[in-house]
Amino acid sequence: MSENTPANGKTPVDFWFDPLCPWAWMTSRWMLEVEKVRDVEVRWHVMSLAVLNEDKLDELPDEYRDMLENQAWGPVRVVIAAQQLHGDDVVGPLYTALGTRFHNNGEGPTREAVAAALKDVGLPEDLAEYADKDTYDTELRASHQEGIDKVGQEVGTPVIAVPGADGEQVAFFGPVVTPAPKGEEAAKLWDGTLLVASIPGFYEIKRTRTQGPVFD
Repeated sequence: MSENTPANGKTPVDFWFDPLCPWAWMTSRWMLEVEKVRDVEVRWHVMSLAVLNEDKLDELPDEYRDMLENQAWGPVRVVIAAQQLHGDDVVGPLYTALGTRFHNNGEGPTREAVAAALKDVGLPEDLAEYADKDTYDTELRASHQEGIDKVGQEVGTPVIAVPGADGEQVAFFGPVVTPAPKGEEAAKLWDGTLLVASIPGFYEIKRTRTQGPVFD
């Protein structure tokens, strides 16, 4: 992945997601709002909650472990297969289609929802068959590792990376927010996030979540 500025002159923002995560979905919708109010361009990449947690499954609650083992592999495998076979440009639209069906429409990460999402963006529905295949797991793990290497193992999805003042990327987990801010609120959150992320030695700011994801 190149960290260079796109030909259109916009600032590249690399965004790693797992389509299963509702909180990453909220952040991604905010990021699309940021594209409207700041001179940035999002580049989408997959990461995997299944890969992230595969060495600590025994430590996880039963329900979350079951989700990782039985639901988490399929969607990311389909997205990485689509990327490998049809190019980087399909990743963002496919994520939007998957997330809309999984989260906004409440369909969940079913095979039917995945196939319908592929159809929504004009991709072959038989790509859904890759949900059960490890054909591109090497590429999936490489994409995941590229994102996680920028922030460390003790995070989840999403991971965002932007060019820093010295040209090196500054990366962070989150922000976790609901509902997704729009307009000037989206811009304010973006500016503030970049401000704190740019401070050397800054690691965390957090408060207890009192509201679940609001999909609108």
